[in-house]
Amino acid sequence: MKLHRWNEIQKEQMSESFARQVIHAERMTIARVYLKKGSVVPRHHHENEQVTVLETGKLRFVFDAGEQILSEGEAFQIPPNAPHLVEALEDSVAIDLFSPIREDWLRGDDAYLRR
Repeated sequence: MKLHRWNEIQKEQMSESFARQVIHAERMTIARVYLKKGSVVPRHHHENEQVTVLETGKLRFVFDAGEQILSEGEAFQIPPNAPHLVEALEDSVAIDLFSPIREDWLRGDDAYLRR
C-alpha cells in the first residue's frame, strides 16, 4: 500500500494552458489535470479506458459521433480507442483515471499534450 498526496506530487507544465500531476499505480494511471479556459487537448485516442471526474470548471469532449459537455461534479466514461479532443470552456481541474496504466506517458510518447 502507498499513500499519495497531491500537494507533494510535482506539477508538470505540458503547455502554457495545460498542466498535470500523475500517479502510476500497478494497473491504472491517475492524473490531476489543470486546463485554462480555451485550452485544447488535440484529437487523440489510446488503448486505455478513461473516466474523467470534473472537480471544477466545464469541459467539452468532441467525438466522431458528437460531443459531451462535462460540468463540475460530473464523471464521464470514455471507452478504449475512442478518438476525442477536449476543450476547456472554463478554467478546469479534473481527475482522469486510466486503465490499464498509460504506458505511452511512461515512455514519453505524449507529444500531443505538449503543444
